[in-house]
This record gives sequence, structure tokens and C-alpha cells, in this order.
Amino acid sequence: MKIVFFGTPTFAAHVLSQIIDDGIEVLAVISKPDRPKGRSRKPVPTPVKIIAQEKIPNVPIFQPEKVSADEFKVILAPYEADLFVVVAYGEIMKQHLLDMPKKGCINLHASLLPKYRGAAPIQRSIMNGESETGVTIMHMVRKMDAGDIIKTIRIPIGENATFGEIEKQLCEDGTKLLIEVIHDFEKNRISEVPQDEDLVTYAPKIELEECEIDWKMSAHEIHNMVRGVNPYPGAWCYVEVNGQKKRLKIYETRVVETEADQDYLISCGEGNLELITVQLEGKKAMNARDLFRGIRDLIFLDIA
Repeated sequence: MKIVFFGTPTFAAHVLSQIIDDGIEVLAVISKPDRPKGRSRKPVPTPVKIIAQEKIPNVPIFQPEKVSADEFKVILAPYEADLFVVVAYGEIMKQHLLDMPKKGCINLHASLLPKYRGAAPIQRSIMNGESETGVTIMHMVRKMDAGDIIKTIRIPIGENATFGEIEKQLCEDGTKLLIEVIHDFEKNRISEVPQDEDLVTYAPKIELEECEIDWKMSAHEIHNMVRGVNPYPGAWCYVEVNGQKKRLKIYETRVVETEADQDYLISCGEGNLELITVQLEGKKAMNARDLFRGIRDLIFLDIA
């Protein structure tokens, strides 16, 4: 089975690494262009590019601005791939690319489709208090995350599980499922099921502004938001420290029955929330109790 792999972030890099280790032949790797980061603004290679350079140095890596551009079609066509495998690439492909490989294009999506189509399925499922999520391997079509389902795998979401923890498990389980599907294509053992459009929900990208905590929400809703954006982009609120307004990131919380009579307990719109791990602007992440012991003049803003 000869594939062309499309992917960009760390999640996709892990998947590519395991595909290579399994012995699946990768003809080419497509990733988004290197972007400048940090104070130096030097271009930084994508995690997928780094893995490809380390593990398959003789395989070409392409980084087009637009993968569906006509001029890039000429570059890809000669590879005559059996499959295009797409994992968190970051661009919707046009039909001429989807039609190019012999057996089609498949995508690993980190949700139980048709629920949570879009860029942030793991975060949104946790933020919404879902008790389970999973990975779907689907046949790609022009409409976002709407192709026929090939295989799925389910995992539970614990009441205190974070985005980072669930992402790691989905990456491990999803990679195994994807490799299984690739081998099924090789043996012509593929069956597909259409998605039920009546059950579709969406998971748009998480913006930093959306992560500001509204203390009028219930303690459970805030707890779900905090863990849904941990480790990034991170939930936050404004506090006043010695008369200065600063941002406080909140990484870990717990819903409690105790009355909110302690500095690290917050009375929410409904219920109380214990702050466990926080990070005050300009400082390192630390235990909330230690922070409040060290800074007595700290006031939470926008709390009724």
C-alpha cells in the first residue's frame, strides 16, 4: 500500500511516525509551510516535517501554501498513490485532489462523527460535558468532515480528564485504528456507512477570547471549560493584584460542596469551584493555595 501523507501538528506527527514504523510505504509528505515563531521570528518546521526528515529522509516533503492549487496537482500526480492519508492537515481539499489516489482519500477525525465536525472536536466535547468521545476514520469528500464512516473507536471521558490527556489517548488509539484501515484497503475489506445528517454538530476553532471565564456560569460548566482548554489555549480571568489588573490562567479545578469561604474557593452562578493550579501573569504555574498565601491583596474581578 503506497500512501501520500498530509499533516501538520504534533498529533499528526505521531500518527506519521507509527505509520512509518509499521512499514507502510510513504511516497511523499505534505505539510503546511514553516511559520516564524518566537522573538527571533525564524521559520520553525512543522512537527510532521521534523518526523519525516528524521525517519524517512529520502522521501520528498512538500509545503505548498495551497495544496489544491493547479500547479501542485502536477507535482502529486506522478506518485500514483493508492491512498491519500490526511490527519490534521489544516486545509480543505478540492475535488481534483480527492479523485487522484487509486483507492481514495481517508481522514482521521478525533470525534464520533457526525458529532463535532470541525477544528476543535476534543476541546468542544469536553467543554460540553460529554461522557465519551472517539476517533472516526472516514472517506473524504468536499464537505467538511462529512464523508462516509469506515471505522470508529470509542473512549470514555472522565469527569476530570483534560484536553491534553484525552488527545493523547485518542492519538494512540486512533493511530492503531488508522493503520488497521490502511491494511484493510490493501486487502479490499473496506465497508462504509453514510453519516446521519440529522445528528450533525460542529466544533469550531477555540479562540482565546472564548476562554475567558464567566463566573455567572455554573461550577460544572466552568470546570468543563477549564479542562477542555488545558493545556492550551487555557482558561483565564482578570484579577486585581495590589491595584493592578492582571490575567490569571486557571489550569485545574474541582467542583465542591463546601461553602466558598476560602480564597481558593469561588462561588459561581451555581455551585462552588476549587482552584487547584493557576498561573498569574508574569509568574509560573503553581498551586492556587500557595499563590493566595503569597499575595493577600488579590481580588477576582467580574464576580457578582
